[in-house]
Amino acid sequence: QVQLVESGGGLVQAGGSLRLSCTASGSIFSINAMGWYLQAPGKQRELVATITSGGSTNYADSVKGRFTISRDNAEKTVYLQMNSLKPEDTAVYYCKAQITQRLQGPQFQYWGQGTLVTVSE
Repeated sequence: QVQLVESGGGLVQAGGSLRLSCTASGSIFSINAMGWYLQAPGKQRELVATITSGGSTNYADSVKGRFTISRDNAEKTVYLQMNSLKPEDTAVYYCKAQITQRLQGPQFQYWGQGTLVTVSE
């Protein structure tokens, strides 16, 4: 089985910073794209940022210049450095990974359990 475990959420004042981490474990042959998504109360889950296994990144317009996604392939971990946080960034943040469990096997999508980020005025 594969598990994604997030950490790093919490309460921060507007203008502050947080760093989220998400580590994959279990029966893993390779990890392809990884990403972060957020879900605000009463809203649908939406993309924050993604990163390929080669390090190419993509960001939502709302976080460009403030958030940075990175990964450590050896540690099977993806990070989200969040700076200049705004109250509207308040949400549950989920990581996602596209994982292959055996050579030439199918790729499946896995989600973490989510970590809450609250930004106060």
